[in-house]
Amino acid sequence: MSAISPGKLRREYDFFLSMPRDMRTLLITNIIYALVLPVIDLFVGAYIMRSSNEPRLVAIYQLTVYTGIPITFLINGYLLNYIKIAHLYSFGMLLSGLSMVFMMTIKVMSPVGVALAGLIMGSSFGFFWANRDFLALNTTNDNNRNYYYGLETFFYTITMIIVPFFIGWFLIRSTQSTLINNINNAYKIVTGAVFLLTILSSIIIHQEKFKNPTQKRFVYFRFDKLWSRMLLLSSLKGLAQGYLVTAPAILIMRLVGDEGTLGTIQSISGVVAAIVLYVIGRVSKPKDRIYIFSAGLVIFFIGTLFNGILFSATGVIVFMICKVMFQPLHDIAYFPIQMDVIDVLSSREKRNQFSYIFNHEFGLYIGRFTGLGLFILLIYYVSEPFALKYSLIIIAAVQLLSIPVAKGLIRKTNSYKPSEKKIEKNQKLIA
Repeated sequence: MSAISPGKLRREYDFFLSMPRDMRTLLITNIIYALVLPVIDLFVGAYIMRSSNEPRLVAIYQLTVYTGIPITFLINGYLLNYIKIAHLYSFGMLLSGLSMVFMMTIKVMSPVGVALAGLIMGSSFGFFWANRDFLALNTTNDNNRNYYYGLETFFYTITMIIVPFFIGWFLIRSTQSTLINNINNAYKIVTGAVFLLTILSSIIIHQEKFKNPTQKRFVYFRFDKLWSRMLLLSSLKGLAQGYLVTAPAILIMRLVGDEGTLGTIQSISGVVAAIVLYVIGRVSKPKDRIYIFSAGLVIFFIGTLFNGILFSATGVIVFMICKVMFQPLHDIAYFPIQMDVIDVLSSREKRNQFSYIFNHEFGLYIGRFTGLGLFILLIYYVSEPFALKYSLIIIAAVQLLSIPVAKGLIRKTNSYKPSEKKIEKNQKLIA
């Protein structure tokens, strides 16, 4: 019997159908939008590098993206009182396509133009992630979140295999085509395809009636001490995010080659990751999250060491393989931990769940700003090679602190939950 038989595929499909309808609709929407994310993550940075040959412009773009996200989270929180969450969610997806359209219209790359494109993209991410996180929280529970994020991350990883390979191939072939004429026109075609995918995702999300938050207030400044630990973990997560979008494009364009190489490296390194992730999401339990989380961070640290020590095409390839393994392993554990904390605290403090999602974004922003700020300072005041070699190692080493933080957070969250004996006692009293 083959490893993946029709019978096994059927069982997996039936298992998917056994999940709640609203959860399935959200997953399908995110799976289609996953085809867009590799373009945004990789090729926008490569486009800026190709058009300007200025790594600082890539860093400025990413910094303004990350600045736009928390601002939009705030705006989204107020808009949820008046507009359906599905409308805001689909608007965020459409806005990402518009941001790329705007980027393609910039004739000469300048800090102002790049920053404006970054703010638009940041706004799209703000509307997308704010509403995605709330919908994921409300359509899942602690028992099926490993599966939800495992399946979602599996498809994200598959798209990171397929999309970069074909787009990289298409961009390079465009230089040899008399019909497309040049690579900038090819980027415009890719942007058009992205926009069509965002429209399709927007149509699907409206097939289900999702509920908005019931409480209107979502801005708070005082939280339980448990939430302070969650914010520390989010800051450590954010520390690496700026690099994971900015550094790969710069490293590959500098040390390896072109967009075709960029796509091929992403494709090869994602094959094993995709299979492993689905299996992990399917069979792992909540108690396994800390081990998955730790494995991802250690893999990332090893990859940065190879990049810093070798600082060559080989080093970049090893780093990219480790990066593609790290991100999904980290996320498949991180998001359920975050959702579990929000479930516990929203019930304990009697607050709108969106208030925690909103506040969490500022923890991420502090980390992103710190990490990307360090990268920019090293480029300006030391050198670009030094920044590309050593800042990644510094960030990865600091991120290892996430392991004890996450372990303590899980233990404390579980202590806040009622014990099984107490639940049984309450059920007998109700009966």
